Amino acid sequence: MALLKNLANHTAIGAILLTAGAVQAADLSAVPSGTYQVDPTHAYVNFQYNHLGLSNPTLSFDDFTVDLNLDNEDPTKSMISVVIDADSIVTGSEIWKDHITSSDWLNTAENPEITFMSTSIEAAGDGAYKVTGDLTVKDMTKPVSLNVTINAAMNHPMSGKPVIGIDASGNLLRSDFGLGKFAPNVSDEVSLNISAEMVKAQ
Repeated sequence: MALLKNLANHTAIGAILLTAGAVQAADLSAVPSGTYQVDPTHAYVNFQYNHLGLSNPTLSFDDFTVDLNLDNEDPTKSMISVVIDADSIVTGSEIWKDHITSSDWLNTAENPEITFMSTSIEAAGDGAYKVTGDLTVKDMTKPVSLNVTINAAMNHPMSGKPVIGIDASGNLLRSDFGLGKFAPNVSDEVSLNISAEMVKAQ
């Protein structure tokens, strides 16, 4: 349950490219190639699991960075990296936060960051991409794939700066990262959802 800001105000992965809703492919020629960074006021990384078949808790992270190096002519040559402050997890309960950041779970005192670095991007049609990368949680690194949709790419109507909107989703097993406690009563599978606006860096 580690993985998965509110994974702002920290994945990209995140901003890495997100799921599904756009019907038409975004025209990336509307924005230049180069480095894009997450807009912390319009970025959200959430993850969900099942608890005893009774509920489906949704947790998030409140502090993360996402960097996108965009190739607008060939997005598959782009690169994405995400760094999350693991201690910024939002649980809805101080008791639960203290527990999940303890040595029993994320152990944020010794593992302060969760990171994602893309290793490949494949086009999937209509503005959709499959982004695969290395996810590191509690010093354990495993490959994770996300289904990403580019929602829009434009000059922002308020700031005038180039901006890209993305949605991403994927699934992972928390046991892959040493967090398999209480499975299967608490689901081993965790779903990750990211929505973010990426702004061209100055």
